[in-house]
Amino acid sequence: MATAVQKIILSPSRDIPINKLVLSQSNVRRVKAGVSIEDLAASIARRGLIQSLSVFPVVDADGNETGMFEVPAGGRRFRALELLVKQKRLTKTALVPCVVRERDGAILAEEVSLAENIERAPLHPLDQFRAFQDMRGKGMTEEEIAAAFFVPVNVVKQRLRLASVSQALLDVYAEDGMTLEQLMAFTVSEDHARQQQVWEAIKDAWSKEPYQIRRMLTETTVRASDKRSVFIGLHAYEAAGGIVLRDLFQSDDGGWLQDPALLDRLVADKLKAEAETIAALGWKWIEVAVSFPYGHDSGLRELVGTVVDLTDEERAAREAFRSEYDRLEAEYSEADELPDEVDQRLGEIEQALEAFEHRPVTYDPAEIAIAGVFVSIAGDGSLSVNAGYVRPEDEAQAEPEGDESADATGDARDVATPGVQRAVITIGGQPAESEDDDEEEDSIKPLPERLVIELTASRTLALRNAVADNPHIAMTALLHKLVSDTFMTRMYTGAMEATVKHIYFPVQDEELKDSPFARAVQERHNGWASDIPKDDNALWDWLAGLDDASRMALLAHCVSFGVNALYERPNPHSAGGVSQHTLDMRFTQADRLARATGLDMVEAGWRPTFGNYLNRVTKPRILEAVREGAGEQAAQLIDHLKKGDMAKEAERLLADTGWLPEPLRLADIGEPSTDATVAADDAIELPAFLNADDEEDITGDAEDEEQQLVAAE
Repeated sequence: MATAVQKIILSPSRDIPINKLVLSQSNVRRVKAGVSIEDLAASIARRGLIQSLSVFPVVDADGNETGMFEVPAGGRRFRALELLVKQKRLTKTALVPCVVRERDGAILAEEVSLAENIERAPLHPLDQFRAFQDMRGKGMTEEEIAAAFFVPVNVVKQRLRLASVSQALLDVYAEDGMTLEQLMAFTVSEDHARQQQVWEAIKDAWSKEPYQIRRMLTETTVRASDKRSVFIGLHAYEAAGGIVLRDLFQSDDGGWLQDPALLDRLVADKLKAEAETIAALGWKWIEVAVSFPYGHDSGLRELVGTVVDLTDEERAAREAFRSEYDRLEAEYSEADELPDEVDQRLGEIEQALEAFEHRPVTYDPAEIAIAGVFVSIAGDGSLSVNAGYVRPEDEAQAEPEGDESADATGDARDVATPGVQRAVITIGGQPAESEDDDEEEDSIKPLPERLVIELTASRTLALRNAVADNPHIAMTALLHKLVSDTFMTRMYTGAMEATVKHIYFPVQDEELKDSPFARAVQERHNGWASDIPKDDNALWDWLAGLDDASRMALLAHCVSFGVNALYERPNPHSAGGVSQHTLDMRFTQADRLARATGLDMVEAGWRPTFGNYLNRVTKPRILEAVREGAGEQAAQLIDHLKKGDMAKEAERLLADTGWLPEPLRLADIGEPSTDATVAADDAIELPAFLNADDEEDITGDAEDEEQQLVAAE
């Protein structure tokens, strides 16, 4: 026989006037916690009473109901209602929805009060973040949301930012797979793919601290405290379209700049503008860089200038600042803490007085004409200008005694009145582009030093690959080194010690790593590295077991890393760096290695391109290269172009000619033969628009137009 299920009867609800309610002594909440009564009252005023009160009838001594009701569960809501009555925002007789429970039932009032408080499931923070996001999406402003929930606007911004993290990571957080602090760290980036990539990388690691997450998410950015950022200012960066990532949960020193390329361009433009201003003073050269390495002025003579004296007005201003400073210090000497405005004023006076100490320096115009300036960014983000350095090649040469030939021919120059010169500005070792580039002199100037270093880095890497492919040559080179150390009384370290110093490239062009010889070296190195044991004893046994061909191949590979055909500026004082004699010997031996290995830079894969050479040299240099590689006719057809267009067309013209710049040629390689030049002239095919004058219209059929578009691209 089935047992009947006992039905539950819920307590009835009714509206009771506020003045008929009293707070019960059975309420278990004694300690203040959570939202204040004032904030709860404001919430009720805005939204009404969301949850009914639970009440018991109040009875007299005989057990009869008095018409009053006590509130054991919902006491904070009751006190908030009382506050609204006191503020006259609610009448005393306003009806309050209540659930009326039996007075003499089996359930005590204390049980009801306790159950209401402990059985309440707290809202997951993610639900709150998403609720804020939904309200924002439905038109509420951040300020309105903050006002509705009585929190600062910044708290709303933080929670909205948390809700904007990748959904995949929010799901992990919802399942307690990450902490709130870790989720906060992910908000520094808005890139969901990158957020998920970082989480995949660290989720199984034993350490996944929030600081590690922030570091990984911002590793391709630049801190706002970086001196480059300070130099241009965040306003200029943002005005140019740059985005700043901010951390809303901890101090971020201004955030992170998301576009380093834009930052570097703005920095370069501002540095160039500053350099142009300085160049107007008549300096021979201006070198511009974000920062210069230690010893960059080694070997240069520093001019001794004359410090400009203070004017009478400046002296008077300085004394006035000093007097004001002394007066303020004396006035507030007994104060425990300076008022903000006084502290600010003292700081302003200190800066003004410091400016008087850094006086401008003047130089002899004749010395300015042979000297230069280093322009960079100081550690605090200010402009750093170090003027008055003379290079050895610019030092005045002594005139031979009794030499009157110049006067006799009438070609002598009046050195007493030097003409106006245009300063050569280099940024990062490369000539700065100028609006006057189209007015370059026709003379062939030396290649920029940085370009020579980059070209010789390419040759060194190609030579390294060639030596590694020729064990016999590698053995000869190593034996040459050992014999030189043994029989030529040269200095070497240690007893019977022969080492190969791995040569690194301090300067290289961006295309070097993708060159055929670079890939060949790396692939060979990876192949050996996968076979070589890591244990020293095991390595000895492994080497002993190699056949002779493998031993020679490995020897050649290791020796090749010591190949050095790099150009570097010789130090005339031989105090660090290399001497000219050492540099000459290096290049002579590099040529010998190139001949012995049969290295041909053209066959190795090097080609002159817009980026690695042609746009890095002057227009006369470009024309010289085209003239040598493709012939005089080709040079004449592009000599009217602007430098950028000329460099692009020169790359196309020289692509298959086998032309090399001087640093990549063997010492005994001569100029191209006349026959080769004529053949190149005959084979040349240029777009029609290159042959036209600037004022002439180019007309033709559809096929001609299509060819022109291809060439322009």
